[in-house]
Amino acid sequence: MTTPSAGSETGYARYTYRLRVSSNAEAALREEWDRCRWVWNQCVADSREAFRTGATCGLAQLDKRLTGWRSEHHWLGSGASVPQQQTIRSFAASRAKAMKDVKNRLPVPQRAGMPKFKKRDLASPTLNYTLRGFRIKGGRLLLAGRVSLSVVWSRPLPAAPSSVRVHLDRLGHWYASFVVPSTTEPLPATGAVIGIDWGVTVTATTTSDAYDLPHPEYGKRSAGALARYQRMMARRRRPKGKAQSRGYLEARKQAAKVAKKVARQRADTARKWAKRVVRDHDRIAVEDFRPKFTAKSTLARKAADGAIGATKTALIEMSRKHVRDLRLVHPAHTTTDCARCGARAKHALPLSQRIYACTVCGAVSSRDKNSAHMMLARAGFDPDGVDRVSLGHPQGDPSSVSLKSPPSREGRIQAPTLAGFGTRRVSRNGSTRSSTRSSRPSRPI
Repeated sequence: MTTPSAGSETGYARYTYRLRVSSNAEAALREEWDRCRWVWNQCVADSREAFRTGATCGLAQLDKRLTGWRSEHHWLGSGASVPQQQTIRSFAASRAKAMKDVKNRLPVPQRAGMPKFKKRDLASPTLNYTLRGFRIKGGRLLLAGRVSLSVVWSRPLPAAPSSVRVHLDRLGHWYASFVVPSTTEPLPATGAVIGIDWGVTVTATTTSDAYDLPHPEYGKRSAGALARYQRMMARRRRPKGKAQSRGYLEARKQAAKVAKKVARQRADTARKWAKRVVRDHDRIAVEDFRPKFTAKSTLARKAADGAIGATKTALIEMSRKHVRDLRLVHPAHTTTDCARCGARAKHALPLSQRIYACTVCGAVSSRDKNSAHMMLARAGFDPDGVDRVSLGHPQGDPSSVSLKSPPSREGRIQAPTLAGFGTRRVSRNGSTRSSTRSSRPSRPI
């Protein structure tokens, strides 16, 4: 594998900073958001009208209409054109994705919905600016429309930003998210490999006990406080059409504060664990688990509290940053297959059965540990106990694959890819690609 230099670009990254906004600047931002929200709603109306009449409503047509809208409405033309243009581009991208899903005849639950109207009380202000609409001068962020914002520079920007997003959270705090080219920071080679299996009672189970990630249960600890503030909101809620009371707004703010604290705790734990795993291992095999799989199960709340999706994303981003070989393994049959001999259990394994016992080779181990070792085997790595051991079924199943083939050009054994399944390798630009299902050697990214 060719290791890029420390200064080579591998895509883009976001750096978010807190903003100190004066009353005049906040009023200007909210006015700008009202204009952008009107543009979005007008695009939604024109899109629905075009659908009824069979006309086209693409990005080019909307850009022309924006010019007419700004000339017809003085209050709209008095605002900056850059965030309004970016609003149209966001709308066009959202509509194109929805139309593509309809054209591909995806099931309705899997489709991206068509853009809807943004309501004043429900939509959070979000403004996007390109290079023509902002600049940084004297440590301050200057936006188009003569809006000056003070940025809390908690860390320096690694490069000149190409765009910025100014948004407001539920607590009333303003943030600026800069997009900058990301760079790699290669770490010293360790020669170690690790397999990771996601779970519910334990967030991540690895082939090494020292790197297991227990379930933090941040949401469970704060459930009492969150429920108390939600009951306060329910008691103080006024009928639709009337302005909410100060007590309701205060209770909503406290509930948002609790939820945000939990989200930050989960993200902090995920990043620290991912950094430790990436720092100590060169090659990482990760189960390509989709968190939506448990969303409709009886363990949905506990699985969501574990933040498997956020932890998996943090691990992928950290491995890309530090140039590690990370491979996503298809999760099918990783629980029923034996990591030692490759035999597949013929009986069902209920969730209550946490010990895996192979009826062929007699191996007995933890169910999650067996799955973690299976990740290494399917990814094509050479873990202890699997090297040059047949992963095929003893009965001669044609779908089995053996590791007794000659080493590849990289000096490694062929990847044990089962028929119909494979691995996905995460490239340095963030994209993923599926490996071939043939018996060709697995090559690193």
